Amino acid sequence: MADAELDYYEVLGVERNATQEEIKKNYRRMAMKYHPDRNHGDKAAEEKFKQVGEAYEILSDPQKRAAYDRYGHSAFGGGGQGGFGGFEGGFGGFNSAGFDNINDIFADIFGAAGARSRGGNRNMRRGEDLQYEIEITLEQAAEGYETEIQIPTWTKCDACDGTGAKKGTKPKECPTCHGAGTVRVGAGFFQVEQTCPTCHGKGTIIDKPCPKCHGTGWKEERKKIEVKIPAGIDDGQKIRLSGYGYPGENGGSPGDLYVLVNVKPNDLFERDGPDLHIEMPLSFAKAALGGELEVPTLTGKITLKIPEGTQSGKIFRLKGKGIKSLRTSAMGDLYVHTTIETPVNLTKEQKELLEKFDATLTNSEVSHHAPEKKGFFDKLGDLFK
Repeated sequence: MADAELDYYEVLGVERNATQEEIKKNYRRMAMKYHPDRNHGDKAAEEKFKQVGEAYEILSDPQKRAAYDRYGHSAFGGGGQGGFGGFEGGFGGFNSAGFDNINDIFADIFGAAGARSRGGNRNMRRGEDLQYEIEITLEQAAEGYETEIQIPTWTKCDACDGTGAKKGTKPKECPTCHGAGTVRVGAGFFQVEQTCPTCHGKGTIIDKPCPKCHGTGWKEERKKIEVKIPAGIDDGQKIRLSGYGYPGENGGSPGDLYVLVNVKPNDLFERDGPDLHIEMPLSFAKAALGGELEVPTLTGKITLKIPEGTQSGKIFRLKGKGIKSLRTSAMGDLYVHTTIETPVNLTKEQKELLEKFDATLTNSEVSHHAPEKKGFFDKLGDLFK
């Protein structure tokens, strides 16, 4: 058993009144962090992993936890030898049923790469995943897109027939794990099974690797595959293609291919989920008199009616003119943000006409022609009362 002064609650990072669910959740997180498969050769992580497992073995069992809360480490007879005299059943040695529970959790967390389930090939390891990035336009994201990509694929090395060993030789049984691919570490009632540090879970070692595949047993080739990008996909989302990753080891399943989709920025539209936004300039005359405005959408132009007296910043909503939602298939909307465009480079005649027009507004009731201006002066007057 590890250091007798360990505080099991502190090891798992939980309060003494923590629920079983909180204990299990923290154990999963810490076991994943310190697992030997993720920390090859790190002795500190290995020791921490053992402490975390030891703490969980006690705190996950209500009876053991109660004894620990009352008597501390002395409840386990100095390392699990003989048990606690007053506790029903005692703790005489490591509880095999408890170890099964921990193995189940390891399998849940790590799958084939962690504590492997009993039965079957214990050396099977799933292949790693691959990622491929693709860039598409906003229009392609909205409509859906099919393309062909080229990815690496692996077949057995023809020089060594997939063994990884130089022709005329063969892999040897690992002297550390004797072909098991795993070793047990720990003492007392708590032991954990971890990947063999010598063969890294293969169960064999290769003295003379194949010069063509460098001991991997695989040769890499290129393969073209079709990728269907669904309508409504957003920037940064991934498409999973099962079985197109790196090959597994010792009969393990291959990893997956994740296609990361990057959507290029659009010159006209800004996207917000299924909704689109566009800025449209309005002439002063059209904003004042009203009229029609042609607005581009992803599927063509549409005519928008502009009412008389439209103010700068007015937003019009065009229902169903956005992008289809990937989750619900409902269409988003297009929001048209209008801005009044101030005329520039006026001729002398145009300036005179504007001055006369402005004079007619100045001599009229402000609230009748300029509601925004009227509201501003009302607020200004309230400020200085």
